[in-house]
Amino acid sequence: MAERGSGNVENICLSDAVPGRVKQKWCKPCLSKDTQTEADVFCSTCDEFQCTECSNVHTTHAFLRNHKLVNAKELKTIPVSVNMNGLDQCDEHQEVLKFFCEDENQLCCSTCAIVDHRKCHSVVEIQKIAGRFTLGRSSIQARLLEVREKAKNAVENTKSSIEQLDQGVNAISLKIRRMQDDVNKMFEDLKVSVAKDTKLFKTETLDTLARKQSNSEKNLVDARNSLETIGSVHQNGTPSQQFIMEQKMRKKADELSSNVDKECQKLESMTILFDFDECFKLPPLPISEYVPGQLTLKYSIPEAIKPITRVEPIVMFTKKTSIDLEQTGDDVKEPLYTGLDFLPDGRLVAVDNKNMKCLIYNEKLEQLGSFQLSYHPQSVVVVSEEEVAILSANPCKIDFLRVKKSNDITLIRTCQVKRMCNSICLKDDRNFVVGTFDDIRPVRIVSMLGEEKDFSINFSNKKYPIGTSACTYIRNRDKVVLTDRYEHAVYIYDIKSKSSTRVVVKDDQINEPCGVAVGPSDCILVCCSITNSIVQISQTGQVLSSYKLDVKLPYRVCVSKDNSIVANTNYAKGERKLQLFKVKY
Repeated sequence: MAERGSGNVENICLSDAVPGRVKQKWCKPCLSKDTQTEADVFCSTCDEFQCTECSNVHTTHAFLRNHKLVNAKELKTIPVSVNMNGLDQCDEHQEVLKFFCEDENQLCCSTCAIVDHRKCHSVVEIQKIAGRFTLGRSSIQARLLEVREKAKNAVENTKSSIEQLDQGVNAISLKIRRMQDDVNKMFEDLKVSVAKDTKLFKTETLDTLARKQSNSEKNLVDARNSLETIGSVHQNGTPSQQFIMEQKMRKKADELSSNVDKECQKLESMTILFDFDECFKLPPLPISEYVPGQLTLKYSIPEAIKPITRVEPIVMFTKKTSIDLEQTGDDVKEPLYTGLDFLPDGRLVAVDNKNMKCLIYNEKLEQLGSFQLSYHPQSVVVVSEEEVAILSANPCKIDFLRVKKSNDITLIRTCQVKRMCNSICLKDDRNFVVGTFDDIRPVRIVSMLGEEKDFSINFSNKKYPIGTSACTYIRNRDKVVLTDRYEHAVYIYDIKSKSSTRVVVKDDQINEPCGVAVGPSDCILVCCSITNSIVQISQTGQVLSSYKLDVKLPYRVCVSKDNSIVANTNYAKGERKLQLFKVKY
């Protein structure tokens, strides 16, 4: 029988034994006492064969009575564990992950659940919640396949560079030999001198290439191992193990993608050359004082590698559907949507500031659900598959709502904040980035527990009145984006750099920028109310395109999780609309 271990459980058929030979099944507890007793049952929970006497503990102890016992003679398959490669272990406590905190969207072991999440409202067993989640296997696999290909290209490039380096060094020696008949003694000394320099060049360059190759090979191995783990867990794992793998591998894929992109951006081809001076003459000097040439090492990017360089795609929109936002039913005023975001399944969440509502729409913009709020909402952001966070400025708080697949909406919890905010987006799994108003710090960090802190950014100490600025955050680039409506500018802050560099984007197409969102390939989409358009800006600050809308005063914009749909709304009184666009790029 296979030993019990951490990982998935798969089945091995007992009929695979050698024909004519009976596979004996022994009681495991008896074997631990150096006694061989034929097993009568198999307990799938204990994961072992047991004789009748040893299995009686299942009837004498109440906590064992729910274990499933199977007649050992009728058992066709034996459970075999599949290695999870540590994915089911807590990083901090090295215990098995058994719980999931829905409040903080975090996997927990027993210690985590008791120590770190005792104040959270919804900490559930993974085995009870895992079946409710749809796994993103194909997207992670596709990303890791892309990582693997990039890493493979990087390895091949460095190998090619080493070959070219060797060829270049050998070519120099051949070039020198062709001149040996004319100045034999001088070129013998020249060979020694230049060979010394080329060896130094080669040694230094090989160190650099070896590091690059090592990094790329490590990324390649990591990508292969991750893909093998994903395939094994998806094929044979339980829903709980698949859920754990999904949570862990999403972060792993992000790290590998970032590492490989960095290596690919530094790819270069190396060519070593030796050229003689044009006015070369034999000097009456020893070779040690005069070398008739110069040794140089040149770097160039091969044509085959250049397509890896990031090219900013131009986003194109095609209108999918549109509805008029009119006062109906129990509305007290004409609707004004101040926040939009997509759930992972494609449903659209909107908050109506004037009528104090949270609404759910399908892909045809048919209303599926509604929840009455007690305040005027400023913005909304999707936190997880069934959870959204709604921002209120008066009172200053963040409400967490659960949006079920049935479109029922319930309030989960509330956390208080100190400052008035009017825009919100996710920074990471535990924190938001919020845009404030009437505050010299226009962008701040707020944790999902309500803890607040500032970015290390030197803002201009300017206070923005409500409705004159909005912010978003480019997670993959660690960049904060802030719109300045009446300065007709978009500011991009790089928080990775020590000085928090700022790019100021001004253009004739950017006129009174309002809402802002992160689009495909980390581009920035900005609603410009005077030009009635959505302007696309690269994450480095280049204006790439502008799409003219058929509405006046566009106000808010958001992008679906798969970057295929863009939603937009406006604030022109009497002409307010909600629109969806298909995205191509």
